[in-house]
Amino acid sequence: VQLQACGGGLVQAGGSLRLSCAASGRTFSNYYMGWFRQAPGKEREFVAAISRRAGDTYYADFVKGRFTISRDNAKNTVYLQMNSLKPEDTAVYYCAGRTPSMSSVPREYEYWGHGTQVTVSS
Repeated sequence: VQLQACGGGLVQAGGSLRLSCAASGRTFSNYYMGWFRQAPGKEREFVAAISRRAGDTYYADFVKGRFTISRDNAKNTVYLQMNSLKPEDTAVYYCAGRTPSMSSVPREYEYWGHGTQVTVSS
């Protein structure tokens, strides 16, 4: 499956952005999807994941209550709604997919999109 993320940009602290990740090439609903991020000089870290039918979601502690992951299988798209953004949320955000199960471990994901830059100014 090919993944393409978009929706990043520059926003002030406290603002919101919605990232989208469009999939093509395979049956999107077969994939568990995740969002990850990587800040300069840091390792890629887990943000959120969602099950194939969107029945289950899982979040990193630092985004709970602020970010929401969702998906629309009819549109082959997964979203990340980010509210109450903080400067420390600044990073390149990546979407990823895997087939066996939900995971928060980057190396367990089989498919990755190109990242989209999110910059939060203070």
